[in-house]
Amino acid sequence: MISELVTEIKGVGDKAAEDLSLMHIHTVADLIYYFPYRYDVYEIRPLSELIHEDKVTIEGRVVNDPSLTFFGRKKSRLSFTVEVEGVAIKAVMFNRAFAKKQIKAENIITLTGKWDAHRLQITVSNYKVGPAEDQEKINPIYSVKGDFTNIKLKKIIQKAITDYGTGIDEILPERYLQSYKIPNRKDALFTMHFPKDRVALKHARRRFTYEEFLLFQLKMQLLRKLKRESTQGNAQHYDPILVQEFIGGFPFSLTSAQEKSLNQILADLKSPYRMNRLLQGDVGSGKTAVAAISLYASITAGKQGALMVPTEILAEQHYQSLTELFGDRAKIVLLTGSIKGKRRKEILAKVLNHEADIVVGTHALIQDEVIFNDLGFAIVDEQHRFGVEQRRILRDKGLNPDVLFMTATPIPRTLAITAFGDMDVSVIDEMPVGRKEIETLWAKENTFERILTFIEQRVAEGEQAYVISPLIEESDKLDIQNTVDLFHQLQEYFPKEVKVGLMHGRLPAAEKDGVMKQFAVNDIQVLVSTTVVEVGVNVPNATIMVIYDAERFGLSQLHQLRGRVGRGEKQSYCILISEPKGEVGKERMRIMTETTNGFELSEQDLKLRGPGDFFGKKQSGVPEFKVADMIHDYRALETARKDAQEIIEENLLENDAEYYPLRQYIEKQFSFTDKLD
Repeated sequence: MISELVTEIKGVGDKAAEDLSLMHIHTVADLIYYFPYRYDVYEIRPLSELIHEDKVTIEGRVVNDPSLTFFGRKKSRLSFTVEVEGVAIKAVMFNRAFAKKQIKAENIITLTGKWDAHRLQITVSNYKVGPAEDQEKINPIYSVKGDFTNIKLKKIIQKAITDYGTGIDEILPERYLQSYKIPNRKDALFTMHFPKDRVALKHARRRFTYEEFLLFQLKMQLLRKLKRESTQGNAQHYDPILVQEFIGGFPFSLTSAQEKSLNQILADLKSPYRMNRLLQGDVGSGKTAVAAISLYASITAGKQGALMVPTEILAEQHYQSLTELFGDRAKIVLLTGSIKGKRRKEILAKVLNHEADIVVGTHALIQDEVIFNDLGFAIVDEQHRFGVEQRRILRDKGLNPDVLFMTATPIPRTLAITAFGDMDVSVIDEMPVGRKEIETLWAKENTFERILTFIEQRVAEGEQAYVISPLIEESDKLDIQNTVDLFHQLQEYFPKEVKVGLMHGRLPAAEKDGVMKQFAVNDIQVLVSTTVVEVGVNVPNATIMVIYDAERFGLSQLHQLRGRVGRGEKQSYCILISEPKGEVGKERMRIMTETTNGFELSEQDLKLRGPGDFFGKKQSGVPEFKVADMIHDYRALETARKDAQEIIEENLLENDAEYYPLRQYIEKQFSFTDKLD
């Protein structure tokens, strides 16, 4: 049984078991599914095919005895020349002084290391005196701890597979193995540890990539199904005629993307299951209009609605815009932390007595004293800024209210279907007609004075500007312009009538709100800030966004900052001040100047930076896979999601004998599946 403890394997004593536990290996199953984190491929290719800075393997004749030099404390450099295909290649090894005795002129030697095509040099990581055919072609490398070496771990894994191989059961239905041309579980497992060639390894990896994605997607789909089925009884019978009349009163027509998202939300409201939907839309794509119509639909069904946003100033702006939009169709109240005393009690009474139809507020909405009469629909804006617990409390405020989460951070499809696999996702991916595109320019620091002149001219015409810097105060570690210095510099530069404001995360919340209010009413013309302005506030008069040291930000963050301007009638500009040293930084600037589509940018950002940038490393909700990679294997992710949907919708786990091994495996892995029946 592969569920037995590793100490059952011959040769694994208490000390070895202790070391294995450091690698989270406790059972035989843990051991045989402990995959290598990389593979060193020893494949001789012609010099003409070697790629600069790649890891390569070459074989040749040593021309001269190696020369050894010492530098620093216990550091050494060994160098010699190798003739390969009649070409002299320089080989360099660091801290391998002992190799001088092993390598002699005229030896045939096989070297693996980093290739420098410009210098015709290899920086050696592995070497073997002798021709390449004496070596394994592919060498798996494991992450080892304690007294374990790769060789020792490999031997124990080989013993485990030999002794317990019969316990490795296939869990995927045969139709998938045939359809996707992937090996069975046992063969794939053996290949992952002992690959005979690249092709076999590729297919074994494909097998486990698909398996990991399918199991994860099944878990997400089952969670969604259980959530829906455990929250029946909130069907909202809204009035479609009144909703259409409300939409007809808008001064613009909805885009087809807005209509599609709205129809999905309205269908959720009508459904007997609780809504758990994410609405994504770029800055300016019209999410607020969709949210307002959805709130109105819920009101016509006799329910109350709530809109929760991360900051007080944003709550005030939403309150004002919804009040104008609804007129006398709905009673709207504002509830934030700064509303206190008698006024607060009056608002709480209105919420309790259903004299308020819509409550707009910050996290103050989830405090115990706020009791709704009949909360049917809750919207959480910029949902990634609220913790899971806060969202749960808001959900529990009503009798299973429908919940819509909104975000202006365009999340790549690959991440959305993984991290938000238990939610339905609506996307507004087109901009309203007539919206002016923000002009994005990439400038060097020596043009800063010209940029300031440009700002001064625009301010003279009544416009406003943001200037963003990554740090608050001077840092010894990073040589970048800091916010406080920049603020003083601009105060000196601009004439007295141009008011310069300062905002950063260390200011008290009330002070931050005060500065933003001054900027919103044009009492401040130039706002120097860190990225705290990234979310929310609508200042149509702001037309210039200058971002200092722009290469320090991810594409998604740059795009969010750019979205702070371009909200009014006038042409807006985003100026990126950046002198990136690396290729990734230059590529990021190039993409920003060429693309204004947030979804395209988010896909590019994912490739350049990885998923951590979107959700934060710790609380990402992005799962760790052993083999699969969401970015590179996104086609397999899409396929697995489609298959998981079909399995759940058609109840194949319960009704088809071919799926029984998969069901059994899921039941062992995930505790909630005992509710499947």
